[in-house]
Amino acid sequence: MALPCGSGRRWTRAVKMTFYLFFHIPMSSFGNRNTNTIFDKKQKLEVQQQLKRLNKPALKSIESPDGDIIDCVDINKQPAFDHPLLKNHTIQMRPSSYPEGFSFDESNDVSSNSEPKFTQSWHLNGRCPEGTIPIRRTKEEDLLRAGSAANYGRKKHRSIPSAQNSADQVIHEYAVLTEQGDKYYGMMAEINVWNPHTQETKEFSLSQFWMTAGIYGQDLNTIEAGMMVNEDLYGDNNTRLFTYWTNDFYQRTGCYNLRCSGFVQVDNQIATGATITPYSNYDGTQSSVKFYVWKDINGKGDWWMKIADRDFGYWPSSIFSILSDSASSVQWGGEVINLMQDGQHTTTQMGSGHFPEEGLGKASFFKNLNVIDGSKTLTGPRNNQTIITNPNCYNLINSGDSFYFGGPGRNPNCP
Repeated sequence: MALPCGSGRRWTRAVKMTFYLFFHIPMSSFGNRNTNTIFDKKQKLEVQQQLKRLNKPALKSIESPDGDIIDCVDINKQPAFDHPLLKNHTIQMRPSSYPEGFSFDESNDVSSNSEPKFTQSWHLNGRCPEGTIPIRRTKEEDLLRAGSAANYGRKKHRSIPSAQNSADQVIHEYAVLTEQGDKYYGMMAEINVWNPHTQETKEFSLSQFWMTAGIYGQDLNTIEAGMMVNEDLYGDNNTRLFTYWTNDFYQRTGCYNLRCSGFVQVDNQIATGATITPYSNYDGTQSSVKFYVWKDINGKGDWWMKIADRDFGYWPSSIFSILSDSASSVQWGGEVINLMQDGQHTTTQMGSGHFPEEGLGKASFFKNLNVIDGSKTLTGPRNNQTIITNPNCYNLINSGDSFYFGGPGRNPNCP
């Protein structure tokens, strides 16, 4: 319908006045109307649309005692295949070969009274059938904590041991063993499972390995996995399994677990992002998990990972630039974020929360450390050094193919 001549200017003034009233007059002038109602509804709709896109259709869903929902997703419809380089990818259900010298078994015993197998909380209520993979469902509160779907599952502070990003106004604390000086085609490690305390919601504590290639701050490629407590990411203080990768120094690529496309999971029993059980007990029963990573040089050159006794999955060689060939360093150890709340060092713990001097049963450990070197030979660390950012807060004692590490954070010697 056409407007009468001259009414366009009056209409424009009316619209401007309406917007002025809406945004500048206190909402008490409009009765009990909530200023956020319209925006809340819009945000809610956007979050629901994002969740529909992020969560793949499930053939079966399992509610975990810790509040997670594990979706059993068709292995051929997993997030990996959203990656543009994997559109026509054929899943490799197992590697073409295993490295000579790797010893695989189901036991994760480190003492006579240890739990004999790797478990996760959701296993108490069911398992995923063959032909599916378990994926921790993304919930509305996960996206709200992250601020957006784009931020969810991504690293907020880019850093690796031995290098600091000055743009980050947080402090990364490390107690890490680094092996470098050769080409590396694999590694193995057994990591002690603990449930460290974290002081602030946006602080985390983790134990992990890194395999890296490239230049920090430019084209860094990494393969990472381990276990972490990260309330900001998961909404609780449970210790959870995680994986990560990047091929551009965490800029456009890389997310925790399966949040980003790329990693191809083949195992139907282990879920990344899910709680690991049981934890180790101070001066009591100890629990640990074995990780193996190797480049399948007799196959397609993909980077396979085995967790405990399971062929868990692989990073296709094609998603990397420099790591498509080999790694230039392997690192193992602990990391925490220290936000220096009120100008004091955080009380966030690393490992068991006890210093390495306390030893077995009390301090956290990495053991059975090996790398596959440039001659494709399995060997213990030889060209290694320790990276300890603040030994009064967190420390590491190296024994060659094993080490104890960790600490309580703030203490009389770490104010």
